[in-house]
Amino acid sequence: MAVAAAGFGAAAWCGHARALPLACAFPALWAFAPSRVIAAAVSAAYFLAASRGLPQGVINFYGTDLGVGIVLWIGAAAAFVLVHAPLWQSRPGWESAFCFGLAAFLMSVPPFGIVGWAHPITAAGALFPGWGWWGLGATAAILLTMTTGKWPVAAIVVAGFWAWSAAHWIAPSPPDGWIGLDTRLGSALGRTPDLDQSQTLLQRVREAGAAGARVVVLPESAAGLWTPTTSGVWMDGLRGSDITVIAGAAIVDREGYDNAMMEISAGRARPLYGERMPVPVSMWQPWLAWTGQGGGARATLFANPVVESAGRRVAPLICYEQLLVWPVLQSMLHSPGVLVAVGNDWWTAGTNVLAVQRASTQAWARLFAMPLVLSFNT
Repeated sequence: MAVAAAGFGAAAWCGHARALPLACAFPALWAFAPSRVIAAAVSAAYFLAASRGLPQGVINFYGTDLGVGIVLWIGAAAAFVLVHAPLWQSRPGWESAFCFGLAAFLMSVPPFGIVGWAHPITAAGALFPGWGWWGLGATAAILLTMTTGKWPVAAIVVAGFWAWSAAHWIAPSPPDGWIGLDTRLGSALGRTPDLDQSQTLLQRVREAGAAGARVVVLPESAAGLWTPTTSGVWMDGLRGSDITVIAGAAIVDREGYDNAMMEISAGRARPLYGERMPVPVSMWQPWLAWTGQGGGARATLFANPVVESAGRRVAPLICYEQLLVWPVLQSMLHSPGVLVAVGNDWWTAGTNVLAVQRASTQAWARLFAMPLVLSFNT
């Protein structure tokens, strides 16, 4: 059963949105495990397989050895197991369904939701595109039913809607006049003040504007450390145009920094969005504040779920937030008009992490019939 869970986890989270419904098999494997120990093994196998890109990503980011990556990988899986193993019931049924629903909820919101990757509910976008909250509810009902003796019925329903959705799948696209630009600047993006880099990006923005774009989205960290000088460079670069740029930047103060999106035009530059959930350990380091030290990215958790830009209500997601559940659902509660997802994913080289981010974000956009703008640096 653990091997099967690993197989479904790996296949569902391979980086293709249409594969996500395979994650619906996990609740059945968990519920029908013959013992709590095997339920824990099933949970661990599913999560470890789904998040298999983490160790290599840690090596890329920190320049360290495989051991550190494996420790963080297992640590994240431990939280998933810690939620699912105690809630397992010896007899599959509606009591088991309730307990799985509780586990799914706990993995959707902080604190456990901070490492709530590979959540099966993400399959809603691949099963019920355009259904919105009704599709989310239908997927939740399927996941709960998979833990009962009615699981064959739920599996048939999944298969039917999955086949229909896959046959009619259309990747979400940006709204008219909006464009997301990808970059291939590796770890150099945003690391140091670089006038040449800013000028190169501004040239690409102007070219996009000449082609008809009114709003240009650039990756996380594209504007680097945000200072009055940086602000002046970007506003001067847009002088004479009516282009609005949404670009990632770091806003630093004495206590730490905000990983943010900036809205920049020829006339002004302002913070648009502060990341609700930065990457734990590498960016979000709350223990620094607990010990009286400064530094680390701030996690606002539930702040600014929707922002206004260029006349639209925007649901923003920066990098790590695209792997979680509550940031996107919190944003959708406020009826946004466009989903904007950015990332600085140079550290994902050799892994499927970026593909999973794209697939997850596409699934949410499809569920809510939402235009989607993507911009990543690799």
